[in-house]
Amino acid sequence: MAQLIDGRSISDKIKNNVKIEVENLKKSGIGVCLAVVLVGNDPASKIYVKNKRIACEKVGIVSKEIVLDEKISESELLSVISNLNTDSKINGILVQLPLPKHLNETKVINSIDPLKDVDAFCPVNVGKIMIGKCDFLPCTPAGVLDLIDSTGVSVCGKNCVVIGRSNIVGKPMAMLLLNRSGTVTVCHSRTKDLKSFTQNADILISAVGISKFVKADMVKPGAIVIDVGINRGENGQICGDVDFEGVKEVAGYITPVPGGVGPMTIAKLMENALKAAKIQFES
Repeated sequence: MAQLIDGRSISDKIKNNVKIEVENLKKSGIGVCLAVVLVGNDPASKIYVKNKRIACEKVGIVSKEIVLDEKISESELLSVISNLNTDSKINGILVQLPLPKHLNETKVINSIDPLKDVDAFCPVNVGKIMIGKCDFLPCTPAGVLDLIDSTGVSVCGKNCVVIGRSNIVGKPMAMLLLNRSGTVTVCHSRTKDLKSFTQNADILISAVGISKFVKADMVKPGAIVIDVGINRGENGQICGDVDFEGVKEVAGYITPVPGGVGPMTIAKLMENALKAAKIQFES
């Protein structure tokens, strides 16, 4: 029976540490402010933005929400971001994705000042991740690393398999594991004989977005299994990429959904916003 990795508990510790540091900065007259740009009225995006606002309030970070009409032009949106870039009171900028189809997500993300890019999505920050000298770690992969660390198992020398190759999770996750000297394999929708890779994984991370995709017979006994997926099951309930009930009988450690990776993503965002404020103050 696998040991449960409690993302909520670990994320609470991170947020408590951020709160203490934010309070100390305030004593020196330095505030921390995160600007969140929301375009349109996508229900899921509105929930994500609300959760970020609540997290900011808990740790003492000022949350500035900019809600824009769904039909805003690209030039107008870029102008909003440009103003945030030059506003010395704004430390971090996050553009909630996805954007309406008429807007170029890559162009919009690339317009964010790298020192305020707390999602670590822009090319400068992605490049720094590649060479292992980054200012910010992307929030979800960074949270996954903390979850792995909580087990006491070192990534160094381990066979690590990442299912999924997105720019947001899969690719940066692979690089962070490689930077920790893991032996990394990235699998995806065109991988042949996927099971042959996952069965040899000491650390298995699934970010494929398919409900209960990872079955017990795909998992190496004793492996660390991290479930990044957030899906809707047949009964409408939230579930992950991993068949939790089956895999927990095989794995050594496993994250639940919800309560695993999700809380860590927001906690690491708070950490990045704090770090951005420190970098800007020191510069």
